[in-house]
Amino acid sequence: MSGERSLRIAVVGGGLTGLSAAFYACRLADEAGIRASVTVFESSDRLGGKVNTLRRDGFVIERGPDSFLGRKLPMLHLARDLGLLGEIVGTNPAAVKTYLAHGGKLAPMPKGLNLGIPNDLGAFAQNSLISPHGKLRALDELRLPPKMSDDDESVGDFLERRLGREMVEAIAEPLLAGIHAGDLYKLGLRATFPQFAEMERKYGSVIRGMIDAKRKAPTTGAKAAAARSEAVGGYPIPPTAFLTFRDGLSTLIEALQTRLQAYRCDVRTGVGVRSLERVSNADTHDATQRSVNEGPVYTLQLEDGSAFEADRVLIALPAFAASGLLSPHVDVSPLAQLDYVSVANVVLGFDAKSFGHRLDGSGFLVPHSEGRTITASTWTSAKWRHTAPEGKRLIRCYIGRAGDESGVELPDDRLAEAVRRDLRELMGLTAVPEFVEITRLRRSMPQYPVGHTEAIAALRARIESSLPGVYATGTPFDAVGLPDCVEMGRTAALQMLGL
Repeated sequence: MSGERSLRIAVVGGGLTGLSAAFYACRLADEAGIRASVTVFESSDRLGGKVNTLRRDGFVIERGPDSFLGRKLPMLHLARDLGLLGEIVGTNPAAVKTYLAHGGKLAPMPKGLNLGIPNDLGAFAQNSLISPHGKLRALDELRLPPKMSDDDESVGDFLERRLGREMVEAIAEPLLAGIHAGDLYKLGLRATFPQFAEMERKYGSVIRGMIDAKRKAPTTGAKAAAARSEAVGGYPIPPTAFLTFRDGLSTLIEALQTRLQAYRCDVRTGVGVRSLERVSNADTHDATQRSVNEGPVYTLQLEDGSAFEADRVLIALPAFAASGLLSPHVDVSPLAQLDYVSVANVVLGFDAKSFGHRLDGSGFLVPHSEGRTITASTWTSAKWRHTAPEGKRLIRCYIGRAGDESGVELPDDRLAEAVRRDLRELMGLTAVPEFVEITRLRRSMPQYPVGHTEAIAALRARIESSLPGVYATGTPFDAVGLPDCVEMGRTAALQMLGL
């Protein structure tokens, strides 16, 4: 109808969550016959947020995340919807060994563990990194009663309560804290590893829960690959736990941008949003449009001095940026109090002839007690065979964690020197790199506190009450991995369209 006005959707934030929301809003509106115009505002000069692939001289270098969990299907569904399934690659099946820095040397990561929890008691009994007393204390978990209250607690408190302090310090800290660059005794269990609490409730023991999970649901191999393949219409998916794209994760961002252009979505980079104002109720002209258009109209004041009106607004920003837009309207204390840790990635490229190391695994983790600049390292060209040209090697090192971010801000030459010293002392690697790429990701790792999940649920209820038609999502709220970002973007699209 000529008199109809499109539902005007503004997506604030051009990271993976925001772009996924914009894509699904366009696609679902088209399928449902809803007239909708979608505009994306990104304050920086590029899309993708932390997803950022550098392609140089035949190398595929990730400056942010390097992969996603294949068992989380939203990413595979998005790849299918974008025609990218043929670009998905898995890890090198020969690079299965992971090392742990211990006493200034690299020791193989003990077997019989999943996320630092024993799931094979025979293999765990042979663990050389845990003392006999530490092993007995961990196995006591099988007879400890479960916690009676449903209160949230920190990951460290949970694991120490169940498995003992030694297991936390020697195994869980480098493994689990590294995922968030966080302090296990400050990270909330419910927001980061809710499956642990669920196992305690269901089985009375997190060890029993992990053993049963291993028995019932293998995360790799033929069965898992078949399940993934079925979920995307029969297309064969590599049978590895982690997946990525042959030309890097930015392949996904580039495909989203192309598809949004085809949908005539207005994507504006270099345009930030200064404020959000509620204006009035929208006027609509027919019942079909009224069902999606009814509600307040919002004005976004942009950093360039202009304004933009929208019927639906999605805020997909870091907590410190989202709180600035929402705080005039609602209590945003859960966002204002959310700390972020800064980290850096140092990627080194080598010629294989002078390299002098077998790279017989996927990399290593470094406990805080080791006192190293590096917190972890991925032997990228061994783990992902597509990332380096023939005759070259690629290593990526991670710097920065909660309570120790000083290394992130070292001058480039001093940071590269510190990384090379750690590699030399831990790996015996003396080769001179052909290049060093340093990426600093300041305030990039949210530190979800105890009680975060409940606080965010209350915040969302306040937003829904005070700002109907405004939604907020992304890593400050629920998302931990890339598939979670995709799923939250799609969920937000459905909400904005009233589907």
